[in-house]
Amino acid sequence: MQSFYPEQFEREMACTPIDWLRWLPAAVGDVHWKLHDGAAGVRLGDGALGLKWHEAPPRVIGLVRMPVLKVSFRFAGVDDAQRHAFMTRFDLYMQRGGG
Repeated sequence: MQSFYPEQFEREMACTPIDWLRWLPAAVGDVHWKLHDGAAGVRLGDGALGLKWHEAPPRVIGLVRMPVLKVSFRFAGVDDAQRHAFMTRFDLYMQRGGG
């Protein structure tokens, strides 16, 4: 987890759009949000978060091909503490791994 999340940033997610849309409702939690084509708007108190995404070419390492989804995060009217609280939950729900 990060200690600070700026108002605007970009990420590469190792997932397909179908995976992303399946995980998104749990990741945003119990707040009002609306899905658009390749985007979503999330209400966070008096502020908002705009999410936009698009597929990028897969990452290829030898014979392994991993999907790449480029996601932009744009917060408006959301203070540092609110961004941190939201993104901490969001990152936990989007985290994938094995063991």
